Amino acid sequence: MNTLKESGREHVGRFPQKFADLTDHTLFGDMWKRTQLTPRERSLVTVAALVALYRLEQLPFHLSRALDNGLSDDELEEVMTHLAFYSGWPTAASGLKQLRDVQASRAPSQG
Repeated sequence: MNTLKESGREHVGRFPQKFADLTDHTLFGDMWKRTQLTPRERSLVTVAALVALYRLEQLPFHLSRALDNGLSDDELEEVMTHLAFYSGWPTAASGLKQLRDVQASRAPSQG
């Protein structure tokens, strides 16, 4: 199984088997593999949708995936700033908070 599917299963881990299978095969297997958008572009769209809809629970997973798919910290910060004017200041501020948490979790430990 590839890492995208493994990550999808890990993300929905405790959900019913059918839900996990749909996540693996339909969402991460089919949708994320379509060639009309790159994984980087899909991550950008997904992060924007999650922030705009205030779906914070799924946001850390997708922010991390966005970084893995080539989006930079600066680009993701700019997405949040841009969204502040379209989806509201509180949603963007919460998105930035989630981004900071993801950045901190990915930073090399200094110990």
